[in-house]
Amino acid sequence: MFASRTNWNLAENRLTLALAEHRRSGRPLFDLTISNPTECGFTYDESAILAALHSPASLSYEPAPQGLLSAREAVAAYYRQNNANISPSDLFLTTSTSEAYSYLFRLLCDPGDEILVPSPSYPLFDFLADINDVRLIRYPLLYDHGWQLDLSSFERAITPRTRAAIVVHPNNPTGHYTKPNEQSRLSALCAKNNLAIIADEVFLDFAVQGIAAPTFAAQTAALTFTLSGISKLCGLPQMKSAWLAISGPATLKNDARPRLEVIADSYLSMNAPVQHALPALLATRFAFQSQLLARIRANLAALDEQLAAQSQSSRLAFEAGWNVVLRVPAAGSDEELALALLARQSVMVHPGHFYDFTQDGYLVLSLIVPEKDFAEGTQRLLKYFSG
Repeated sequence: MFASRTNWNLAENRLTLALAEHRRSGRPLFDLTISNPTECGFTYDESAILAALHSPASLSYEPAPQGLLSAREAVAAYYRQNNANISPSDLFLTTSTSEAYSYLFRLLCDPGDEILVPSPSYPLFDFLADINDVRLIRYPLLYDHGWQLDLSSFERAITPRTRAAIVVHPNNPTGHYTKPNEQSRLSALCAKNNLAIIADEVFLDFAVQGIAAPTFAAQTAALTFTLSGISKLCGLPQMKSAWLAISGPATLKNDARPRLEVIADSYLSMNAPVQHALPALLATRFAFQSQLLARIRANLAALDEQLAAQSQSSRLAFEAGWNVVLRVPAAGSDEELALALLARQSVMVHPGHFYDFTQDGYLVLSLIVPEKDFAEGTQRLLKYFSG
């Protein structure tokens, strides 16, 4: 009865089952995987957010496949502040970056075509590819005192069926930016091979040292689609507001835009209240980001202090985003380690294989966990290896 593309293994994994049992037991839990900012104790400008949703204009239906102009103008202003001149006509509003990915997979790929994706990175791509009948081909990210693109392996991964390459900027969970010279070389390589770039920039603004790398929206060599939204930028995942920006050669942009418009017009998924509120919601990002960056820096400092007091574990270089990667002793699989940490230390972490790390000995921690819980959780985690 059901399509083969949905033949996923839907059984809950061992860590999910163990976590549910741990919660039922009533034992303390130090969850170092929390990624929902609305659960992390940040202060939001409630009056501004709620007032923005009260626009009388929301009572009128104005179908606009790309999204309302006023909302797109607010997004264009965001890019101008990031030194990229994006016209509102080159913006499409979506309810999420996941929806934007689906639009682009449908725009660029026939069934069975290929998309290059970085490894390690987050696991959402596999499900989106399955749903859209697209095949993913991994290209490796290399670590040597910092992360970098392996452009030689990237080029070898290209086949006649390759249509686009995804780059996550900064990457999740590795927390590294694609450097300007890497952006230029990647864009030139994609242009040479007639590939589009899909740049996921949901964490772009969260540079731990205060200097974000340039947005891919400023690249012009290859057809480029840059994705972002207020889920991360403003800490408002419940508002379901994102976008994709088109940049690159004019002829390719002019071919892509009307095709995307038909796709968007077929769904018209963005709701009016959030579109009318988007300029005001985007304006709240500064206060939110300052709180979140302070949390990230405090948690990193606490983690580094604890790591300095022992010799078994270390953290990988980190530039931006909400996650950090720990390198720990690999006495067994990362999944077994995560299960042991939950059972013995009441600490929940993500094992590296969740993010496509190919070797054991890596754990991924969220840096937006409230500071007291983060410090206690990481102390318990490191105690496990010294005991």
